[in-house]
Amino acid sequence: MHCHRINELLDLLNQSWQQTPDHSLMTMLNLIAQEAGHRDDLTTLSDDTLIYQLKMRLEDSNAPIPGLAKDNEDDFKAAILRARGITPTKA
Repeated sequence: MHCHRINELLDLLNQSWQQTPDHSLMTMLNLIAQEAGHRDDLTTLSDDTLIYQLKMRLEDSNAPIPGLAKDNEDDFKAAILRARGITPTKA
């Protein structure tokens, strides 16, 4: 893992861990793995899953999934027209 990813992981873990400081590190990692739907041994938990789940724990439960918010379209008709190469006009 690269240094910036380690720093990001430690920062996210610190923020999340401060919400429940009475948990041990292994309890915290196990809880995060369960929230992510990981049922296998903790040694098989990927770094990406851990970082993603830590990011999502800090977000509002109604917040859009990171990376998908940029693709969100409020106006479905305008999105279809734009996908067909037609620039919709404002009414």
